[in-house]
Amino acid sequence: MASSDPQLANRILRGLVIGLIAGIVTLGVGQIWPDALTFMQKVSTQVFDPIGQVFLRLLFFVIIPIVFASLASGVLQLGQPEKLGPLAGRTFALFFLNMAVGVALGLIVMNVVQPGRFIDEATTKVLMASYGGAAEAAVANQTQAQAGLSVMTLVEMFMPRNLFGAFVGQSRNSIGDVLPLILFAILVGAAGTSMAVVRREKLLEALNTVNELMTGIVHFALRLAPYAVPAMIYSVVVRVGIDIVFALGVFVISCAGVLMLHLFGTMSLWVRFWTKRKPTEYFAQIKGVLITAFSTSSSAATLPASLECARDKLKLSPSTSGFVLPLGATMNMSGTALYEGCVVLFIAQVFGVDLGIGQQLTLLLLAVLSAVAVAAIPGGSLPLIAGLLATFGVDPAGIGIILGIDRILDMCRTAVNVGFDLTTATIVDEYVRKGETTPADPA
Repeated sequence: MASSDPQLANRILRGLVIGLIAGIVTLGVGQIWPDALTFMQKVSTQVFDPIGQVFLRLLFFVIIPIVFASLASGVLQLGQPEKLGPLAGRTFALFFLNMAVGVALGLIVMNVVQPGRFIDEATTKVLMASYGGAAEAAVANQTQAQAGLSVMTLVEMFMPRNLFGAFVGQSRNSIGDVLPLILFAILVGAAGTSMAVVRREKLLEALNTVNELMTGIVHFALRLAPYAVPAMIYSVVVRVGIDIVFALGVFVISCAGVLMLHLFGTMSLWVRFWTKRKPTEYFAQIKGVLITAFSTSSSAATLPASLECARDKLKLSPSTSGFVLPLGATMNMSGTALYEGCVVLFIAQVFGVDLGIGQQLTLLLLAVLSAVAVAAIPGGSLPLIAGLLATFGVDPAGIGIILGIDRILDMCRTAVNVGFDLTTATIVDEYVRKGETTPADPA
C-alpha cells in the first residue's frame, strides 16, 4: 500500500520539481524552435493530461462516499448529540477566523504593492483577447456566486428538494454540490447516536468499512502520483507559457507570497500557541498532504490523504478528524478567500476602479462567505470571482486577465486550504482532549 511507503511524499515532490524544470526547459527551447514547443503542447494535451486525469479521477471517485462515511461516523462517535454543538461551534469559528485573516492579509499586500498599476493597457488587451472566451464562460456561471445572501439562499444551499440529484451532479464531468450531503451525513450521525448500542455499533462498523474501502482506492491512486504529478505540472507550465507569468509577475509574486505567508506564518502561530506541537515537526508530518493538495489543486481530492494523515501521523481523535476534515474540504477555503480578495482588488486596480476602506471591508466579508460556496475542484472559484467583480462595479470579463495564471495560483491556494483544514482539526482535537468536549471514541 502507498501508505506504507514513508518516501512517497519525497518521490512526489521530486517528480513535481522534475516536471517544473522540464517545462521551463521546453519553454526555453520553444523560444529558439517554436515548432518544438507546439509539438510538446500537443503531447501534453494528448499524453500527459490523460495520465494526470487518471490520477485525479481515482481521487474524485471516492469523494462522495468518503465525505458521507467519515462525517457520519465522526458525529456517531461523539456518543451524545449535545456534544456536537460545542464541537461544531468551535470548528466554524476557526473556519471563519482563518478565512478572515487570510483575506485581510491579501488586501493589505495588494494595497501596499498595487500590482494592478504594473499592467499597461496594451498588456490588458492582449490578455483579454487571449482568454476572453474562457472569461465569458466564468461570467455566465456567476449567478451561482451572487444569488444573494438571504436566508432562503442558505436553505437552498444546504437543503435542496432532491438530495441525491444535488450531490450527484448535472453531468458525468462535474462534481455535485457537497453541502447538502454534509448536512445529511450530520443528520444520519446524530440520529444514529440515539439508536440502541448494538445497532449503533453495526452502523459505525458499516461506515468504517466504507472508509477503509475508499482509502484502499486512494492508495491505488497514490501509486500513480510520482508519475502523474510531473506530467500534470509539465503540462501546466508548457501550456501557460512564461510570457504571461512575466506579464503578471508582480501579481503572481505578491499573491503567492501572501498565500505562503498565511500558510507558514499564520498557521505556525496557531500551532505554536493553540496546541502543544512544534511548527517544524507539524509541517514535517503534513508535508505529504500539502504536496498532494498542491499537485491536484483540489481540496476534495486531497481529503482522503488528509484523513489518513490525521489518523496515522497527527494521531487525532477519529470523531474530531471525521467531523472537521470533511467540513473543511468544502467550507474552510482560507486560501481561496484570500485569493478572491486579491484578484478583485487587482483587477479593480487594472481598470482604475478605486475601492475604499468600506468597500474593502465589504469585500472581506463577501470573499469569506462566497468562498464557502466554491466547488473544491480546480478552478472552482472563477465564477464567484466574476460575481464579486460585478458587485463592486468592475467588468466581470476582467477575469480574463488572470485566467492564464489561475491554475498556478490555484495550486498554492489549495495547499493553504488543506493546511488549515488539518490545523483546525488539530486545534479542536487539543480542546477535545482537555475535556471541554469529550467524544466517546471506541478503543
